Amino acid sequence: MKKKLILGILLSAVLVWLSVRGIRFGDVAEGFRSIRYGFLVPALAGLLAMQVLRSWRWGLILKPLEAVRPWTVFGVSNVGFLGITALPARLGELVRPYLIARHSNIRMTAALGTILVERVMDGATVLLLAMIALQWTPFPPWLVRSGILFGAAMLVLIFLMIFLSFRRENALQAAEFVIRRIPGRFAAPIRGMILHFIDGFGIIRDARLLVQVGALSLVIWVVDVAIIYAMFAAFSLPLSVTAALILMVILLIGIAIPTAPGFIGNWHYACILGLGLFGIAKAEALPFAVVYHFISVLFIVAMGLPFLPFMKFSLTDLRREMNGGEKS
Repeated sequence: MKKKLILGILLSAVLVWLSVRGIRFGDVAEGFRSIRYGFLVPALAGLLAMQVLRSWRWGLILKPLEAVRPWTVFGVSNVGFLGITALPARLGELVRPYLIARHSNIRMTAALGTILVERVMDGATVLLLAMIALQWTPFPPWLVRSGILFGAAMLVLIFLMIFLSFRRENALQAAEFVIRRIPGRFAAPIRGMILHFIDGFGIIRDARLLVQVGALSLVIWVVDVAIIYAMFAAFSLPLSVTAALILMVILLIGIAIPTAPGFIGNWHYACILGLGLFGIAKAEALPFAVVYHFISVLFIVAMGLPFLPFMKFSLTDLRREMNGGEKS
C-alpha cells in the first residue's frame, strides 16, 4: 500500500505541474475574483441529489441479496465515497462492500459483485449520453478512440455478467480447471467466493429492477452534467450542455487514474484538458478545476464524516477481511 501511495503522490505531482505550467498567476487570481457564487448553490444541490440517487440505486442492486434498510445503505454509501476520496490508488472502492457486509447478511464478495454491476451501468449510461452528444458536437479523435475501446470492454463485461448469472454452474465448472490446481484448503474458499461474487449479479435476472436501475443511472449522470453546466455559469464560461457532457466524460477518465488521495492533479489536469477543447485558456480553466474539485471533495467529506463513527471502519479490519476473514 505504501508503494501505491508513493506512486500515486508522484503521479499527482506531475499532473499538478502540468496543470500550472506556463500560467500567469495574476490571470488565475482574476478567475477566482470573477466567480458568481449564486450558481454554486444549484451545483451543491446537484451533488446532494447524486448522492441520494446513487444510494437508492445501490439499494436496488443489493435487493436480490437482501433488502437492506435505505438509511443503512445511505450511510455506507457516504462513508464508502469518503473512502474512495481519502484512500490512494482507488483502494476506497473496497470500503462499501466491506461495510455493507458488516451491517447486513450480505457477503463481501457478493457486495463486490454489486459494485461491478453499478460500474457497468455507469459506463453504459455515460457511453449512451456521449453517443447522443455526438449528434451535435464532434468529439476529438483520441476521445472517440477511447470511447470505442471502453465500449468494447463494457460489452465484454455485460456479456460475461449475463453468462455468469444464467450459467452459474457452467461458470463454476470452467473455473474448476484452475481451482483443481490450488491446494485443497484454499480451493473450497475460492470456490465459495466465486459463487458469492456471481450472486452479486442477481439484479440481471430481475427485469423490473434492472429497468429501474437503468433509469436511475440515466438520471444520475444527467444531474452530473447539470452540475458542470451550473459551474460553467458560475465562471461565466460560454459553453453548452454538450460541452458539459464532454467535460464529464474526460473527467471520469481522468479520475479513474490511481493517484494520491483526493484526486489531486488528475482532476485538475482533466478539467484543463477538457475545457481546452472549447478554447478556454488554461488560466481560466484552472480556477474552474480548483473550485469544482474543492466543493466536490468538501461535499463528500461533509457527507461521510457524520456516518463514520457509526460504521466502525478501520483499514486494519478491511485488510483482515480481504485476507480471508469474510463471514461464511
